[in-house]
Amino acid sequence: MEFKYTFNKPTNYTSAGSIVNQDHIDDASSSNEKNDKPKLFSQLKIKNLKLKNRIVVSPMCQYSSLDGYFNDWHFSHYSNFAKGGASLVIIEATSVEPEGRITYGDAGLWKDSQIDGLKRIVDFSHEFDSKVGIQLGHAGRKGSSIPLFLEGARNSNSIPTNDPSGNGWNVYAPSSIQWSDKMSIPIEMSINDIENVIESFKKSAIRCAKAGIDLIEIHAAHGYLINQFLSSTSNKRTDIYGGGSFDGRIKLLIEIVKSVRSVWSTEKPLAVRISADEWVENENGWDLNDSIKLAEILESLDVDLIDVSTGGNNSKQKITSKPLYQVPFSHEIKQSILKRSGKLLVSSVGLITTASEAESILESNSSDLIMFGRAFLRNPFLPIEFAHQLKLRIDYTLQYQPSRIRYTN
Repeated sequence: MEFKYTFNKPTNYTSAGSIVNQDHIDDASSSNEKNDKPKLFSQLKIKNLKLKNRIVVSPMCQYSSLDGYFNDWHFSHYSNFAKGGASLVIIEATSVEPEGRITYGDAGLWKDSQIDGLKRIVDFSHEFDSKVGIQLGHAGRKGSSIPLFLEGARNSNSIPTNDPSGNGWNVYAPSSIQWSDKMSIPIEMSINDIENVIESFKKSAIRCAKAGIDLIEIHAAHGYLINQFLSSTSNKRTDIYGGGSFDGRIKLLIEIVKSVRSVWSTEKPLAVRISADEWVENENGWDLNDSIKLAEILESLDVDLIDVSTGGNNSKQKITSKPLYQVPFSHEIKQSILKRSGKLLVSSVGLITTASEAESILESNSSDLIMFGRAFLRNPFLPIEFAHQLKLRIDYTLQYQPSRIRYTN
């Protein structure tokens, strides 16, 4: 039986993850001066999307689909975040084509019959005033891989096309360059191949609308297909989608954004996740300056949010992981937007684990939203933990209200 609240909610109740009795919407550009409430729990409006706090579930692959379908695992997984009070839950990287999957267990949205499983998650999450986004992507040369939690995955091995399991396929890329010597040699994409991918993103966006999705994020990070086109280390093409120029390398992303926007209402938010830096030296790879330049172009194309991550496109990358290690990149991009009076929103992600860390990022104008990944896997009710750290009274899921932490002087 489909779940619906069939009773009247208490008059002083808003929704899980909301400050108790919060009754205003903070404009995205507001400074929050004279507001002693934590910015992490302030509301935010993006186009027609109203978020009750700045705590977002980052897209995280589950590798638990069969033929791309969302199933009971996904419903259970994502509904926990909605009940836990996240303002926005972004569904994992969802492939626009079967050949665009990272692994054979990836979620997909390349056919209409895959809509219903997604819509079930969206409808249930909306009951808790949790909005739902989805990350649309294509793996390119990093496809036909082994699910991360299975044996052999950590060695970055590809599954060959002739594997008896039937779980392997040909992979495609801007140029015939392997990610590593253990990965498949990709087939260089023809212009027709590229046009088909652009059309696949468009068709998947139409399915997103039918499923009731609130926000689409285009995955242009972590070494997957669009990121492969962006970087000169993986894109050696000599045609209009390369040509050794910045404009040529960003052309695929620009055309995908335009194609998606042609079917995705301008009133609905559109985001792009990027790897702001490739973390390679002496390779002339993609870097922060490229990202700042790209951000301005994306804003002119009606992109509302740039989701700033790093790395993933080069096996020679040298990343020093530490708390908040990616925040300097989101900070510089956000400052460049502010200097030109732009309205593009920015999100930060990467080893952000405490409420004070998140609050400091927002207060320093390093970003407008915080995306949490592993922290949500460890605790699906992370907003409750953060509210506890900040000694802030928030609503819980209505059925869990009796468990609310209470403070005494």
